[in-house]
Amino acid sequence: MGEQGRHIGVAERRARLALRHRLAGPQRAADAEEVAGSLVALHGTDPATVYMAVGARLAEAGRTVEELDRALYGERTLVRMHGMRHTVFVFPTELAAVVHASTGLTIAAKARAGLVKEMTTGSDGRLTGEWLMEVEASVLAALARRGQATVNELTGDEPRLKEQFIYGAGRSYESAQSVSSRLMRVLGVEGRVVRGRPLGSWTSTQFRWAVAPPYPELPAGEAQRELLRRWLTVCGPASEADLKWWTGWKVTDVRRALGAIGAEAVSLDGGVTGYVVAGDAGPVGEPGAPWAALLPGLDPTAMGWQERDWYLAPSLRPALFDRSGNVGPTVWWDGRVVGGWAQRADGEVVWRVLKPEGVGREGIAAIEAEAERLRDWVGPARVTPRFRTPLERELATP
Repeated sequence: MGEQGRHIGVAERRARLALRHRLAGPQRAADAEEVAGSLVALHGTDPATVYMAVGARLAEAGRTVEELDRALYGERTLVRMHGMRHTVFVFPTELAAVVHASTGLTIAAKARAGLVKEMTTGSDGRLTGEWLMEVEASVLAALARRGQATVNELTGDEPRLKEQFIYGAGRSYESAQSVSSRLMRVLGVEGRVVRGRPLGSWTSTQFRWAVAPPYPELPAGEAQRELLRRWLTVCGPASEADLKWWTGWKVTDVRRALGAIGAEAVSLDGGVTGYVVAGDAGPVGEPGAPWAALLPGLDPTAMGWQERDWYLAPSLRPALFDRSGNVGPTVWWDGRVVGGWAQRADGEVVWRVLKPEGVGREGIAAIEAEAERLRDWVGPARVTPRFRTPLERELATP
């Protein structure tokens, strides 16, 4: 990729983040598609994260639920599916083929082989790969008839989904697993089914399933180039470590894709080499006035890079992350994480600044305004992060 070029410091990286992640007030988006397109992928493991990540970036936050329901379940311009690192994301539907070919196929092959091996071993050979193929064909036919369905509904159509096998026999983690839960996950990473409309409100974790929309098959190399180009446009500069972590690819795949798109090398603080898309190494404009944001747990900005010191001080991590590395709700001031927030049972949004240096009265006022904005659009809904963190737990308790 050549020698390091221009130096991009912390201040400029934070300016890029504000502009390209739609966080500075004037940069807020008009609709859900604009937000998702700008960020490439919205974490979908926790259903509420998708709505709250979009709401933080919409010019009219009060339309968040309406906007996402339209995009996900009405016009289907956005799709919730498995992607990088075996994680559920919400993508623009146009990216489904790119995500599947660039990351999904490799994950899917391992997931299916693992399931067949575990299922066969854990049932003394009663459940086989051929048996699984019969069941999945029946399930897909049932989904096609129904349009969308819960696992319980599909079990009524195909009772063999109730079958169980022993996972990890004789080991400390031995457990009985149902064919239904594992099979739907495999079909998800294979790109054959996607998450449909949830049961209940937008915060519900109980989903229906639907047959995945048709999309073209792409060569893996072409798909990796396109995904990397899109992500670097939003998140560049980023290091090789960032790219490998976010995509879940091997470092050889990352380097091959960087070379194929002609990525430019730049220097970052600490002597690290970063990369941007071709022609993007020059200075960017300022985001305008300092800005504040209250972002949800697993927000794509907070989780966008593996190396986070330039926007999140290491001293804050014990309070803001769980033991598995999932970030909780964060408070931002002018391009850096300064604290966290939570919603209490009565609906009150409470927050705390943990890194007060440089925040001042202006920052406190802006953070309070964002908290009020969040209270207004969330309304009567109650949001508890799926992955709870020490500070969020503390703040949520009166």
